[in-house]
Amino acid sequence: MTDFTHLPDLASRALGGSVVYANDEFFAERENLIKPEPPVFDPAAFGHKGKVYDGWETRRRREPGHDHAVVRLGVPGVVRGVVVDTAYFRGNYPPYVSVEAASVEGHPSPAELAEAEWVPLVPKSPAQGDHANRYPVAVERCFTHVRLSIYPDGGVARFRVHGEPVPDPRFLIGTVDLAALENGGTIVDCSNMFYSSPVNLLLPGRARHMGEGWENARRRDGGNDHVTVRLGAAGHVRLVELDTSYFLGNAPGWARLRGIDARTGDLADEGAWFDLVPRTRLQPDTRHRFRTDPARAVTHVRLDVYPDGGLARLRVHGELAPGAREELVLRWLNLLPGGHARAVLQGEAGLSGEDAAALVARRPFPGLDALPEPVRAALLG
Repeated sequence: MTDFTHLPDLASRALGGSVVYANDEFFAERENLIKPEPPVFDPAAFGHKGKVYDGWETRRRREPGHDHAVVRLGVPGVVRGVVVDTAYFRGNYPPYVSVEAASVEGHPSPAELAEAEWVPLVPKSPAQGDHANRYPVAVERCFTHVRLSIYPDGGVARFRVHGEPVPDPRFLIGTVDLAALENGGTIVDCSNMFYSSPVNLLLPGRARHMGEGWENARRRDGGNDHVTVRLGAAGHVRLVELDTSYFLGNAPGWARLRGIDARTGDLADEGAWFDLVPRTRLQPDTRHRFRTDPARAVTHVRLDVYPDGGLARLRVHGELAPGAREELVLRWLNLLPGGHARAVLQGEAGLSGEDAAALVARRPFPGLDALPEPVRAALLG
């Protein structure tokens, strides 16, 4: 089975995901589905409605049908696999599940989502109790919402939607955090993630404790730990933040941040990398901010910590390089499901429904020059 779980969980509450609807949540509330932390279980915990579970649990059905919950992804993206985790649900788990997805413009209500065009990601499939059920996905489209259906009823502890972020490029204007997960930043290499994932470095907001950062094991050799990030797009970096908040006795002693433009250099060529922040001393539990020279464009950054230790967040603020936004718009427009793409062309470029449908039918576009000039101008703002 394809290992997709190293990819970010696009549904996670830590990334801004939300369970916007469930047809039933009698025993346990739907919001538990997307908690970033693992589920817990207290065998002695009972409430007025029965056993207390850290998950989403519906009542026993006495009529035909099935239950479902709808999740708005924290960041739209291409889904590569889902995990339906039934941890601690042994006699009350759903024997079958399915997953669908939709992509909708704006901020739709649950009623509007019910009328959306839903695309199957996982057909109705068997599920085991007290188990992290993994289902790979092979649908090359970008989605904003997913719908988990359970047959006929039961409980699910966590629902993970792993994939590749595809942010809406219409909002990537001005100075942005080029490394942020919500802007398309992605971890591509990491020397060690013993205690926690380096993906945490790119999450929005401030870490609330040490467990919400990246922490490696203690080194007992002469090397150092590092993590490499592919930025959401090529850009010119102006400001870097290395945040060691909550890392007190285990912060790195020193750190260095380098950049590379992979369009002209090879990631494996040490000589192609250049300093954004030279090796510098770090303090525990501190937000370190550094101004950088924005002259050279970068597509990737590599953070080296010496010799080891944890960080809460990495921020890489800058502007998109010339042509980078055009590339983002092209990829985004090609990945949108047909209905969403037509809505964008009608709403942004003022095309009629017929003209928008005809243009969408010509996808994938090899470049933005395949679009009429007024459409290009509208999409690029």
